Amino acid sequence: MATMKQVAEKARVSTTTVSHVINNTRVVSEDARERVLAVIQELRYIPSAVARSLKNDKTQTLGMMIPNNSNPYFAEIIQGIEDASFKLGYNIILCNSYDDPKKQAAYIRVLMEKRIDGLILVSSGSDEELTQLLADEGIPKVLVDREVSGVAADFIEADHEQGGYEATKYLIELGHRRIACVAGPENLLPSGDRVAGYLRALAEAGLAARPDYLIHSDFTSQGGFNAFRQLLALPERPSAIFASNDLMAIGGICAANQAGVAIPQQLSVVGYDDIALASFSTPPLTTIAQPKHAIGTLTAQVLADRIALPDTPLRREMLKSQLVVRQSTARLQA
Repeated sequence: MATMKQVAEKARVSTTTVSHVINNTRVVSEDARERVLAVIQELRYIPSAVARSLKNDKTQTLGMMIPNNSNPYFAEIIQGIEDASFKLGYNIILCNSYDDPKKQAAYIRVLMEKRIDGLILVSSGSDEELTQLLADEGIPKVLVDREVSGVAADFIEADHEQGGYEATKYLIELGHRRIACVAGPENLLPSGDRVAGYLRALAEAGLAARPDYLIHSDFTSQGGFNAFRQLLALPERPSAIFASNDLMAIGGICAANQAGVAIPQQLSVVGYDDIALASFSTPPLTTIAQPKHAIGTLTAQVLADRIALPDTPLRREMLKSQLVVRQSTARLQA
């Protein structure tokens, strides 16, 4: 691999001149600039990002921590972040905690050691170690979807409470009264907000919330499969189920098929997120569509703004979700 010294010798200039050409930090004669650029191309010289970061105190790199990259919801948010970050001149280092708070804290330390310019965090849950780590580091940061107690940062989310309300209200409008909810983990803010929306819609319609109709799972297809099996085994099974993400809804539809329960004739199902797979499930899934790409794009822009202007007031942005009706729901049969 070519070095800056080799470029300088071949171009008959100093290494300082090569540095100024690369970084545009000082006026260099047109003749010298053309020679340096020609040699860079000839030798396929790649400047050291580490060296440039030591000089400029910037790496043009953002760190991103997510709970589980096997969840298509996060994959679609990542795409929005990457698209916007590329246009803004930033690279992304992606870490996956697999829903392990200890691994999450360890990876954040690694990202800090890489001298990232900013951090995007979708938390896997918080503990004292994470809170202390983020509070001690002055690095610009944006939290997405899930706040971390004791950490002051810009925050981007969708309106999960309204989404849960709209999903449940739609099922009520279809004539359903026995409506169950398969919720996400109890300790996650979006899960609680979606359940709050579900309960609000029931209360507004004068329907009592049944404890046996609310089951918490883990945002996986297997979790949804298990939860639906439990609900469908009840003496008075629900006629409709609101699942707090599409993966659980799709796993649940599989459980219903195995139990001989027809979707939507005998059971209506609404999911949440509108991942790409939702429109290709059998039947295609009615769901609450989150603006995933827009969340990613806004997150990258907010972090870039925070890096450029670190002393501006913290931002809290809430984006709207919307109901997408497909074939997994139907009016209650008399």
